[in-house]
Amino acid sequence: MSVRLKLTVSYAGLVMLSGALLLAAVWLFLLEYVPDDWDRRLLHQNPNRQLLLGTFAPAAATVVVFLLIFGLVGGWFLAGRMLAPLTRITHATRAATHGSLSHRIRLPGRGDEFRELADAFDAMLARLEAHVAQQRRFAANASHELRTPLAISMALLDVARTDPHHDTGRLIDRLHTVNTRAIDLTEALLLLSRADQRSFSREPVDLSLLAEEATETLLPLAEKHGVTLETDGGIAATTGSPTLLLQLAMNLVHNAIVHNLPEQGTVRVRTEARPHSAVLTVENTGEHLTPQLVATLTEPFRRGTERVHADHAGVGLGLVIVDTITRAHDGALTLAPRPAGGLHIRVELPYLR
Repeated sequence: MSVRLKLTVSYAGLVMLSGALLLAAVWLFLLEYVPDDWDRRLLHQNPNRQLLLGTFAPAAATVVVFLLIFGLVGGWFLAGRMLAPLTRITHATRAATHGSLSHRIRLPGRGDEFRELADAFDAMLARLEAHVAQQRRFAANASHELRTPLAISMALLDVARTDPHHDTGRLIDRLHTVNTRAIDLTEALLLLSRADQRSFSREPVDLSLLAEEATETLLPLAEKHGVTLETDGGIAATTGSPTLLLQLAMNLVHNAIVHNLPEQGTVRVRTEARPHSAVLTVENTGEHLTPQLVATLTEPFRRGTERVHADHAGVGLGLVIVDTITRAHDGALTLAPRPAGGLHIRVELPYLR
């Protein structure tokens, strides 16, 4: 049975029950208050009650039949009106199943349970459409980024094959550089996929220790770029994957070192514990950035400065990985340009008490 038919039968049954109870109440009322000497033309026992039954029963049967027909017809109509929003939601669901994520229900009328369900479904479709579009852009960008080093490698090998007198040592060095970039990009994509799927175990982590390890590891790179590293702050305990959170700190410090002033730059790393969060802050000196540009830095393969061909320029996924790891740990990532130039980045994660 369909839901509409079930509701119809339920409405009709309720109307029938109400009518039967009403008729029963009328019958008991008549038996209680009709006088005993009412119409003694019949010589049977209790002639008044038998006459009442003969008069009342046909009328009651007619009323019951009318209530049954009225309950079925009215119930079918009311059930259709009540289930009309579900029909629209079903059509939208089928359209989404066939790939039409742009379709929206936009249910009119006052706010009720069906309206809340339709609005929630529309919001889900909007998020799903945005996510699918983002994944498509990411796949296209990743394919382009992966194709570039492969195309360069093929070109270098073609040169070596057609020109036997080419400098072999220089060719090997360039191939090594190109393959290293391809490997770094592949590892970044794998790390991004792992963080996005939240396929990791959680354990207590102190962000201050991870920040200290990241700055010590990247100190040679900072010295090479003429950047001063400054660390400060106390214990900031949270829960999560130590490996992923260390990668988050490494990416932030690495990004702050590479995208800095040509000389005498500074990177400040700070951790602190707030009432409900553990905070890791990384800020650096550098070029003036507009809020519009900063808003795009967490998009895949976007880089904040023109110095993307320098050493350790990265693969354009550093802040994307940071954002993904932060969201996988139920945290929040905030980026803001510094008035004097450079970038201020704050990562807030749930605090472990």
